[in-house]
Amino acid sequence: MTRFATAGHAAAWAGLCPGTNERAGKRLSRRTRYANRSLRAALIESARAAVCKRDCYLAAQYRRLVKRRGDKRAIVAVAHSILVIAYHVLRDGQSYRELGGDYFDQMSTARLTRYHTRRLAALGYAVTLTPRAA
Repeated sequence: MTRFATAGHAAAWAGLCPGTNERAGKRLSRRTRYANRSLRAALIESARAAVCKRDCYLAAQYRRLVKRRGDKRAIVAVAHSILVIAYHVLRDGQSYRELGGDYFDQMSTARLTRYHTRRLAALGYAVTLTPRAA
């Protein structure tokens, strides 16, 4: 992996980086690069298989992104993540450590708690939170 300076360079070579199109300070979406089609196709197919797995970081990332970005863009984002993971595994010689399907929930528990209490209060419920004994 010494051919690529960073994981971003590898992703750009594979054609998994979104194009940049900025006007008046706004970032507009654009097509991904036309690059290594065979690697890109293999990564997209791997991403499609990865999102079907239960309790997996990549599946959780897909479910998080598909709500607001759509299926195809979420799959490209997961394929990009797979390439970045492969880059770091090959460069550092370490094994892959799965973060788990609840990674995003654990990462922001305070934000999720605040969000859901506000939603329940908006629906007309009186919410009092007490931490559960471990």
